[in-house]
Formats: sequence, structure tokens, C-alpha cells
Amino acid sequence: MSLMKSISGIRGTIGGVPGDNLTPLDVVKFTAAYGTILGKGKKVVVGRDGRMSGEMVRSLVVNTLIGLGIDVIDLGLSTTPTVEMAVKFEGADGGIILTASHNPKQWNALKLLNEKGEFISAELGLQMLTIAEKEAFDFAPVDELGKYDSDDTLLQTHIDAILVHPLVNKELIGKKNFKIVVDAINSSGAVAVPALLNSLGVRDVTVLNAEMHGNFSHNPEPLPENLVDLCSAVVNQKADLGIAVDPDVDRLCFVSEDGTLFGEEYTLVAVADYILSTKKGNTVSNLSSTRALRDITEKHGGEYFASAVGEVNVVKKMKEVHAVIGGEGNGGVIDPELHYGRDALIGIALFLTHLAQTGKTTSELRKSYPDYFMSKNKIDLPKGTDVKAILAKVKDEYTLQPVNTEDGVKIEFEKSWVHLRASNTEPIIRIYSEASTTEKAAELALQVIERIKAVM
Repeated sequence: MSLMKSISGIRGTIGGVPGDNLTPLDVVKFTAAYGTILGKGKKVVVGRDGRMSGEMVRSLVVNTLIGLGIDVIDLGLSTTPTVEMAVKFEGADGGIILTASHNPKQWNALKLLNEKGEFISAELGLQMLTIAEKEAFDFAPVDELGKYDSDDTLLQTHIDAILVHPLVNKELIGKKNFKIVVDAINSSGAVAVPALLNSLGVRDVTVLNAEMHGNFSHNPEPLPENLVDLCSAVVNQKADLGIAVDPDVDRLCFVSEDGTLFGEEYTLVAVADYILSTKKGNTVSNLSSTRALRDITEKHGGEYFASAVGEVNVVKKMKEVHAVIGGEGNGGVIDPELHYGRDALIGIALFLTHLAQTGKTTSELRKSYPDYFMSKNKIDLPKGTDVKAILAKVKDEYTLQPVNTEDGVKIEFEKSWVHLRASNTEPIIRIYSEASTTEKAAELALQVIERIKAVM
């Protein structure tokens, strides 16, 4: 069974049996539930990444919305942040992004947006799931069908908004004559990232995996083991840096000129360092993100806040504490100056401005930040395990340490931490730890794993 229904969207593998996988029937059903909540006469922006199933899913979604009496603005091949911004540009009532983000090619998903271009609330998501389950749809008669319009100009509108961002310095970036290699992973980044770089005055750009057929040349998640070719290309071409994005261009990581990874966790750290050097304020990342953001924030006189895992939770916390920058340790940068959504394109523009201003190489910039190392583990659970009870017992084992229970249990130590949370999709407990060395992070995780086994 590979169909996952959550409050923010529907994700699954293409083909198979309805209700178990993301079949055409499931696509229509959940699109109809979302459209039913909006109502006839509304307007929705739709865009997709470069997946092999993208055109099929796009056609089903667009025509279902039209059948509900909803007008559609179809961006075609696009990025998640472009669709989010297009909802606001067009004064639309919502948006649907067709992407399974970093998942392999057999996956696709419907990510659902509200009128602000942000992910829908938990309450609205639950309402949508209820309507879908009951199939309580009300399609429009022939005289009230929605209208269809396509618009391929909104990526440039998105880029234009980045160019006028007060902290993006196009002229300075252009003067540096950066040489950049991009891994576009056979999806939307093959168009979006070079278009942005050219607009910023970067002329020497090489794109790996530029064919947008969606048959990804490697696992699309921008992790070290998947970026070997990019690292080699940066060194062989004597480039200043490499850029990797995921298929829908909301996650971002860099490769230094010496072929080493800048570190996905440090994308947000570097951008936050630049933002905070120009304006004071608070920052937010989720509980499983690096402590380095907290260190950088406090260095600049701001206050760091942690949110539950998930972009919608990060955005909620950012609004609560009036954060000037936030995001997730997976390379997701959220700049409220532009919009409340993870956006690799604004991340690239801010990073390049920061790099140009410092006059450092990419590896020198990375060395200027505190070093932390993560260990990511999991424990398989027997069916019927009371995970909440286990986490409560573990929490009681560490009464002398600061503990955050907003999302599972996060235990803070001196310059290190461990975060335990139940998976939403598998019978496991995820254990993330971070410390000043790889060995210390692994040792901390093992210590907590042993505690969990003891209380089980």
C-alpha cells in the first residue's frame, strides 16, 4: 500500500489498485474533494514538476476542477515556489502542485494550497479527507463549467520578484563571474535554475541531467550519495560551486569548489547569517535541524525558535515569533520577505549575494560556520506499540535536561541533542542526534536507543 493521505496533500505510487496507490480514480477523487471545499466560480493555479506521470496527473486534475465549475490557470512544467507565488500574483483561491518532491520516479502527489499560496490548514485538510471518503461532490452543469487558461510567464514573474528583493545584489553577483554547475535531476530545475542564474548575471552555467523527461538519472533526494557526479563535475570544470535542487525546486544544497559538500543543513545557516547581518530578528527551523542555526542567530543578537517537523509548522512558528528567516535542515529556505514557502530560487540568490560580499571561496565560507554532525537512526516497532507511552518514559529518564515535547521528544545537552519522533507512515521511531563529531552523535543516539529498548 503506497497511498498516503495527509492534511496537506495526497502522495502515492502511480498505478495499481484504487485506494492503495495513486491511480487516476484517486487523483480525481481527492481533486474533487479539494475543489468542492473551494466551490464553484473559484480560481485555482496548477503546476507540475517533470515527473513521467506529470502530464497524465495534470490532465486529470485540471479537468476535474473545470468539471466542478472552477477556473484553472495552468502553469504546466513549473516549480513548487512558483506555483505558491502565482496564487498570490493571480489573486487565486488556491493552488495544486503536482510533485512528490524528493521521492523516486514512480511517486507523484497533490500538494494543496490556500488563497495565500501556503499549504492548507489541518482543519481544511481533514475536511477534504472526509469529503473524499464520502465522495460528497457536486459537479457543475454544462453551462457552469470552469474556464481554462495556460500561462508560462509566471516563472519569470517569480524571478523578477527575486531580482528586486532588497537583499539580492544582482550587480555584485554579475561582477564575480561565477562559474556554476547545476544538477537539475531531469526536472523543472533544468529551466528554472539557469533562468535565475542568467538573470543574476551568471553566464558560465553547466547543467547536468538537463533533459526534463522525469526518468531521474539518480535518486532525486539531494543527499551526498546521490551527488557524486555533481561533486566531480565541479572539480573537473574548476567551477566556483555546484547547485543541486530536488525535482520541484524547493530544496537546495551546494557543492564547494573543492568538490566537498557544503552540507544540506548549512544552506539555511549561510542564508540566515547573511540575512541577520543586515537586519536583526528571530529565526525558526524544525526540531530535527542543526544547532548551527541557533549559534548563528545568537551571534547576531536574535532568538532561535524550534517548530514541529513539517513546512506548515515552520511557517506557523515563523509567523508567531516574527522570524526574518526560517526553514528546514533539508535545504529548505523560507524568506517571508518574498513568501512563506520553501524556495530554492531565492535561496540561490541570497547565497550568491552573501558569497560575493564575503569574497571567500565556497569552502572558506563553509569553514566559517560551527561544525556539527548528525546521526539518523530508527527503531522498528511491533504492531500495536504505544509509542506515546514509550516517549513519555524516555522523557522521564532525562528530567535533568531541557526537553521539548512539541513534536515527539527532543532532549538538549551541552552543544548536542537527540530528537525522537514517531513516523507518520511507518511503525518506527526516528532517532536523530547531533554533536560536535560523528562519533559523539552516533554514541548519543545509541545511548538513547538502549534506553528505548529498556522501557519497551
